[in-house]
Amino acid sequence: MPPPTADERTMLESWLDFYRATLALRCEGLSDDLLRTAAVPPSPLTLQGLVQHAAEVERNWFHRVLVDEDVPSLFAPREADGNDGGFDVSGDLAFEDALATWKAEVAAARERCAGLSLDETRSLPFGAVSVRWIYQHMIAEYARHCGHADLIRERIDGTTGV
Repeated sequence: MPPPTADERTMLESWLDFYRATLALRCEGLSDDLLRTAAVPPSPLTLQGLVQHAAEVERNWFHRVLVDEDVPSLFAPREADGNDGGFDVSGDLAFEDALATWKAEVAAARERCAGLSLDETRSLPFGAVSVRWIYQHMIAEYARHCGHADLIRERIDGTTGV
């Protein structure tokens, strides 16, 4: 749980890490088949697809935007607008491999942000964004998808909770 009182950077990093941990927790204890199960019809979302998407989003914001690194997508071709999906699960990709890829992207994100001011900016086609904005965007992204993960997991085996 994020600390109830802290400086802004600690709060942002703690909330982002909280949601990262929540996504991983929703996947614990399930077989690869269940992690690939779209359990909330008509949505095709799966827990593995959410982990893959999270890896793509981490890669986009902390490689492409933050350090202007031209890196390929991990699980899906880049869409025309530059955002990666990654939601589709290949039958031959084990969840542990997708999870390891996501964890590596999270570690890279932490490294890239270390030492950067929250006020530092990066240019995008629609304007400049600050490191602070990226953190806040990522918290919102994870919070939304953790809600999806909650529903999927509850439909799979009834597991609920924090």
